[in-house]
Amino acid sequence: MAADIKVLLCTGLAVVLTTVGRSAFIGKSHSGGKNDPVLQYVVNNSLREHPVLTKLKLRTLEDPWSIMLVASEQAQFMANLIRLINATKAIEIGMYTGYNALSMALAMPENGHVVACEIEDIYVNIAKPFFKEAGVENKIDVQLERAMKTLNDLIDAGEAGTYDFVFIDADKFNYDRYYEKSLELIRKGGIIAIDNVLWSGKVVNPAADDLTSRSLDALNKKLHKDERIDLSMLTIGDGLTIAIKR
Repeated sequence: MAADIKVLLCTGLAVVLTTVGRSAFIGKSHSGGKNDPVLQYVVNNSLREHPVLTKLKLRTLEDPWSIMLVASEQAQFMANLIRLINATKAIEIGMYTGYNALSMALAMPENGHVVACEIEDIYVNIAKPFFKEAGVENKIDVQLERAMKTLNDLIDAGEAGTYDFVFIDADKFNYDRYYEKSLELIRKGGIIAIDNVLWSGKVVNPAADDLTSRSLDALNKKLHKDERIDLSMLTIGDGLTIAIKR
């Protein structure tokens, strides 16, 4: 094969592989992926956002930490999972401004109940008026305290094995602890959704001094071997693992 043809083929392969890598992980539609035409096509042709969710998203984007906002397309996916398993009891570990808690509550029937864990009252104060406007404030029980205490209190109250869905999206160093408590609280066939499992790709061969990426990488490897669950790791948002309790 002529040298120039070999160079052309190698260059083409490099472009394809690079493009595949970018397409496999393009971030959230409101942040890292907002300029990606494929992701925006997905959003434009699949997102059905409740008007109050849209208003809450716009309010959240004014916050300096809006990078923490769950992607709308991811929240809708989880809401559809809630509908699929007929969930009536859910927990959110790390509510932030309440976008996903509101999304879950809207997906549940009138007797639905969401326990939303948050430690910053400024975010609770942002969230509550939107919960009321959407008519679901009676479905969302905001716990303004450390999530581990709330989870332990639920277990002590005899609620182990009664929850249908848990979303973990709080401090990364406690993810493993949150996961274990969630396994206690979730019913058989229930779903634990774990956010940020790709951490902008930093979980791939994490640096020795990158403790957050290393802890997420360790949890990912643990879940892969955990016989108590079935799972899928998805590239939606910042990476989302879906663990189904056996």
